[in-house]
Amino acid sequence: MLFTDSYFTIVNSSEGGLKERGSKFLSYAIPVMSEQQIKEHLLRLKKSHPSASHHCYAWQLGPAKQAYRANDDGEPANSAGKPILSQIQARDLTNIMVVVVRYFGGTLLGVGGLINAYKQAAREALDNAVVVERFIFFQYSVAFNFNDTTLMI
Repeated sequence: MLFTDSYFTIVNSSEGGLKERGSKFLSYAIPVMSEQQIKEHLLRLKKSHPSASHHCYAWQLGPAKQAYRANDDGEPANSAGKPILSQIQARDLTNIMVVVVRYFGGTLLGVGGLINAYKQAAREALDNAVVVERFIFFQYSVAFNFNDTTLMI
């Protein structure tokens, strides 16, 4: 992908949710600018939902989308974080994290069911978000001595 002078992100946090065979999936889309902010938001959500079974998430940072990560938080490999990240990437978003908090309902969903549930929960939070295009502005500074200039008449 070529570097452009704009990117898409969300304005404010948004939420979504889904119930699937007794399990409850609460989703949160949050604008972020750094990995430090990601850690802080994740810690806050873990404190808000201490009895949840899983706090799965994905994030993407940078105008060129050069940094990203997906985390399954104990769910089977690639059944949670990757579907969440795919929703972020399908919308071409960056400087965003999506966390899906799962409260286990007693019925195993299987890998396919988990993939679908996490994907739908992430989609729900992103559907409720306001997406904006941000532009990248470059500022240049040129320094030189007056003696280095030529007077043209």
